[in-house]
Amino acid sequence: MTFSPTVLNFNKLMLITMLLLIAACSSKPQVTNPPNLVSAKIYINQVAFDVQAPKSAVVVLPIGETASRFIVYQNENIIYQGNLKSQPSFTEWGKGAHYYLADFSLIKRRGDFHVVVNTPKQQLASSTFTIKHHAYFVLTAKSLINYFKAKRHSNPKDKSIRIKGTERYVDVSGGWLDSGGNANKSLAQFPQSNFLVSQQDAMTTWALAKSYNKLSRLYDRQALTLYLAEEVIWGADYLHRILDNNGYFYTKIIDGSVADDERLVSNYDALNDKYTTNFQAAFREGGGMAIAALVRAYEISNKTGVQGEFSAKQYLTDAERAFAHLQKYNLRYVDNGKENIIDDYSALIAATELYRITRKTKYLKAARHRAHNLNSRMTSQGWFVSDDDERPFFHAVDAGLPIIALVDYLAIERDRQITAKTKRTIRLSLDYQLALNTRVANPFNLARQTFKTSTVRLKPKQQEGFFMPHANEIGQLWQGESARMASLSAAAIWGGKITHRDTHGAFSINNKLASFAQSQVDWIMGKNPYQVSMLYGFGVNNPPHSKSAGTMINGGISSGITGATLNADGRGITWAEGPDENNWRWVEQWLSHSTWYLLAMTAMTE
Repeated sequence: MTFSPTVLNFNKLMLITMLLLIAACSSKPQVTNPPNLVSAKIYINQVAFDVQAPKSAVVVLPIGETASRFIVYQNENIIYQGNLKSQPSFTEWGKGAHYYLADFSLIKRRGDFHVVVNTPKQQLASSTFTIKHHAYFVLTAKSLINYFKAKRHSNPKDKSIRIKGTERYVDVSGGWLDSGGNANKSLAQFPQSNFLVSQQDAMTTWALAKSYNKLSRLYDRQALTLYLAEEVIWGADYLHRILDNNGYFYTKIIDGSVADDERLVSNYDALNDKYTTNFQAAFREGGGMAIAALVRAYEISNKTGVQGEFSAKQYLTDAERAFAHLQKYNLRYVDNGKENIIDDYSALIAATELYRITRKTKYLKAARHRAHNLNSRMTSQGWFVSDDDERPFFHAVDAGLPIIALVDYLAIERDRQITAKTKRTIRLSLDYQLALNTRVANPFNLARQTFKTSTVRLKPKQQEGFFMPHANEIGQLWQGESARMASLSAAAIWGGKITHRDTHGAFSINNKLASFAQSQVDWIMGKNPYQVSMLYGFGVNNPPHSKSAGTMINGGISSGITGATLNADGRGITWAEGPDENNWRWVEQWLSHSTWYLLAMTAMTE
């Protein structure tokens, strides 16, 4: 994510500096704010399960206290009884507990339920959850759209904003705010990181339109089509405005420094705490997703008849002009002068969308080039190489986007040899993720990742872990990873339908991959060691309010749980440890979290 360069943001930067200094001087990193594992608990998705989805709870008992069975109740009636499955010893987040798995996937009945476990000492009861058809769509889609609408930026001052380094003023009104704690608008976060760049505003436009394309009947049935289309068009109108006459998009519109609060078309280098004129968005800096979003907006405007300030035809014209520009100048705009995996999957999505609508051969050729690059980046082990230095691809936000880019590309590709190579890439990646998750005890089935950074605080070797390493190239991007988990859930389902298909399985994929996909959403919705549902307004326990995190909105998703604060490699665990001015790191809602949940929800419902 990113810090807004405001007074609040200055305090955040000071906090980061202190944390980094403490960590650098600490010879023994500590596990901060660990969950209470010495008391018996049932960890469960507090919101819902689809009828056909995998369904399970994690039961934690103190060492010495045992149980063998669990019961599922609907109201006061026993619906199902099953055996608890003992899990391997798990000490990653603290000792003194034993973990069990309660699997009740066989329940297909609709209604409200709860799980009960009896031990010789006590009776445990879970929170109540719902089972129903299209559960996440029916329960959360409207709130998601309302969240995006609430995040609209409508300040009229953005109709005339100066471009940094010039006396030129432009209309950059519209768009959505990045988060609850600042007034920034971004196509991408942390472009100066090169390998950790995450997609923002355009990604939301694209995701909304993609969701409608896949679930149009449900949106129509729930009378949500108009509201969703209006958000897509709101996003597309903004993208038109931030497309410069020269053919590039502006990466950011941000508030000024503490000394000068002028709002600018600019960029912010968090590494060096300075504003820059490097605001031209490369493919990986939101340019690719902006092109794809405009194509999707063209399609949905024509399909629904919803139109904004600009025409559907204008959106497609913008997309083609911007793509031609980046094909020629992308290397000029990337911060380190080299393309990497993020350019590849962003440009692939853009080219795929353009070919899908226009059927122009040049876009298929461009898509094949980028797909070839991605396929070539896949190792025999199953992880992607980010660059020429054999750095594994890992990401705190868009971890599933390379696979989704390849899945969408396969829909336009007819060459059997290329198709086979692409399917192999998807299969290797998904198999590697499943293997990575089982290399260590992992009772929550939380998505692990392989990482390597160039920072001196972290050993320059390839490692594995549950959370983002704190010692990454920007030293800041270790907020919770709700978006990463949702992105991997969507990738597992859409990719799995191609390479791990099972027409009788949940989400039409095999059981292991379906359980992985469900587990990531379960974690977001409360099946985590802190029993917090990050989806605000849903579940029993929601994130606390925090002044530093800004406004909390129903349908918004908090960043979430992280590795322990002082651990450079992201090991251990912590959540909202306080004080209030620090809690933005875990509690703050970001556009990308709800955007990725929207895509995961779409994949689980389709």
